Amino acid sequence: MSASNEGPAEEFRFAVPFLDHLGAQLVACADGEARSEMELDRHHLNTFGAAHGGVLMTLLDYTMAMAATARGHHTDTERMSVVTIEMKTSFLEPARDHRIVTRARCVHRTRSLAFCEAETADGSGRILARASGTFRCVPLSKVTR
Repeated sequence: MSASNEGPAEEFRFAVPFLDHLGAQLVACADGEARSEMELDRHHLNTFGAAHGGVLMTLLDYTMAMAATARGHHTDTERMSVVTIEMKTSFLEPARDHRIVTRARCVHRTRSLAFCEAETADGSGRILARASGTFRCVPLSKVTR
């Protein structure tokens, strides 16, 4: 996603150079839910011609993190970021379509933790991978670059 990308999801976007490198785009992010999309290219594939598992896990992780940041908590006094504590991923089908979509939702959030779920599907809606993750909430002012 480039800095010139505009839309409602842009206000929630945190700079993640690796996502830019992959060509992933955050296309929706509100009310504890997020959606990202990307076009697969040859350099995203594994030996078998399917999307590399690391690409899918990156999209699942990032989209869940964005869903977590899009769900406020009554004690939040400043904008929050999150860091991944743990993530479980199940690969169900090989990703062979060019377009993949990842949808995530924040299932529960406390002042310090967010629990999220996500799935990635191909253009026909076939579920390729599912994930769940736990994220630690960190005030944006404490995030160092």
